[in-house]
Amino acid sequence: MTEPLDPDMFDPLCPSGLMPIRLGDKWSGMIIRCLEQGPRRFSELRVPLRGISAKVLTQSLRALERDGFVLRTAHSGPVQRVEYALTPLGRSLIEPLNTMCAWAEEHWEELLDAREA
Repeated sequence: MTEPLDPDMFDPLCPSGLMPIRLGDKWSGMIIRCLEQGPRRFSELRVPLRGISAKVLTQSLRALERDGFVLRTAHSGPVQRVEYALTPLGRSLIEPLNTMCAWAEEHWEELLDAREA
């Protein structure tokens, strides 16, 4: 069992929202971050991604699945559940994502200044 996701994983003031280099859509990089430690249910993803609507989260997950980054697994039984996990291809994005996040943190002030201008 994986640890619960931190509800404040993505601080509203975090550079993730300002990231000019995007993987897929606005939310894809953050979804990948949420799946980094193991499979998650839809409701678990909604905790740190509280700014995303259910519809947009579904669209983003489907796009990540279509592109081979995320695997959707439906578990049947008395309690039906669906989990999302990174594929090996999706996991290969972690290091480039780390690099992009480090770059955004390094240029945070410049990004803010540019957005305000």
